[in-house]
Amino acid sequence: MSDYRIETRCIQEGWKPKNGEPRVLPIYQSTTYQYNSSEQMGRLFDLEEEGFFYTRLANPTLDAVEKKIASLEGGVGAMMTSSGQAASLISIFNIVSAGQHVVSSAAIYGGTFNLFNVTMRKMGIDFTFVKPDAAEEEIEKVFQDNTRAVFIESIANPALVVTDIEKFARLAHKHGVPLIVDNTFPTPINCRPIEFGADIVIHSATKYMDGHATSVNGVIVDSGKFDWTNGKFPGLTEPDDSYHGVKYVESFGPAAYITKARTQLMRDLGAIPSPQNGFLLNLGLETLHLRMPRHCENAMKVAQFLEKDHRIAWVNYPGLPSSPYYSLAQKYMPNGTCGVVSFGVKGGREAATKFMDSLKLAAIVTHVADARTCVLHPASTTHRQLTDEQLEEAGVTPDLIRFSVGIENAEDIIEDIEQALNNL
Repeated sequence: MSDYRIETRCIQEGWKPKNGEPRVLPIYQSTTYQYNSSEQMGRLFDLEEEGFFYTRLANPTLDAVEKKIASLEGGVGAMMTSSGQAASLISIFNIVSAGQHVVSSAAIYGGTFNLFNVTMRKMGIDFTFVKPDAAEEEIEKVFQDNTRAVFIESIANPALVVTDIEKFARLAHKHGVPLIVDNTFPTPINCRPIEFGADIVIHSATKYMDGHATSVNGVIVDSGKFDWTNGKFPGLTEPDDSYHGVKYVESFGPAAYITKARTQLMRDLGAIPSPQNGFLLNLGLETLHLRMPRHCENAMKVAQFLEKDHRIAWVNYPGLPSSPYYSLAQKYMPNGTCGVVSFGVKGGREAATKFMDSLKLAAIVTHVADARTCVLHPASTTHRQLTDEQLEEAGVTPDLIRFSVGIENAEDIIEDIEQALNNL
């Protein structure tokens, strides 16, 4: 990783053109790569030599973007995936097998909850969901002998719970397992979980990293700091028969986890993004350090407006001093949190629907965290599969409106909110 500051790394890291090569990252739209020697190709397949041989495993465009994101998060390596959901799946499946157990925060994205609670249970992996605000002693009670990972979101989507990363890191490491943190909402511009004890960081890069709602991507970043040799992770320390007996920790050291994720799981699952999507993501990353402060500035203005309006039942934004997560936000994200504000309109679900239908600038879309202001009602969309009890544990009330503040003029956004409220 370079010594450049993070703003410079957004621009300069990843693609390093040689003399006479394109200055801008090219789109390597090729499935395969030519070599003059079958012997060299064999070494590539045996993981004895670095290089590209099939885009399902690696591609020069994607490789450059992975290097940039690894640098931004402070990891030893990264692997792009076809979506944030794929990143969540692979990050756990890389180290957790059937018959084993994961401790997860209950305050997570609804799609991730369904992935864990339904699909991965069918794969034989058990999950226990805990309230992120619970005391350490209470959370510790749910750990089992077969627990192999802990999963949290730095800022929960859409409840905006700021999770105490260090608390969960202590608990995970006490039980000899890694902490996986979904850092989608704050991005590495506002929060770097590895610096607070996280071992693996994932993103739905579809959100702020892309920033323009053009491409679906995910990414997994390996800190390179976790000791996989404690006897709980034989997949990383014992021979992999599918790769001629390679031992990942022995052969790849700090990059063992991310190497196994790529060479074993990406090889078999094939959840790779297209080079075109990687190119678009890289363009978004180049302005990430400019967009995130504007998102946060606008969101704060919107939150302050809502907090004073008598038609609003409640407002949740971690940047507000009134937020129960304000102190945690100041600790982990002192320069800003994200551009998403959650609030409730007086009158419940019916009033929330009428309010949303009255918006003109803000669009009702199944998306969040891009340059345009958008809005969604999670209880009837992204979290509609959850029971009332599960909604409560996730911090999603029936009247919750997830308002993703864009980078337009803040006054225009507020005027749109006000005219919609006037229709109630």
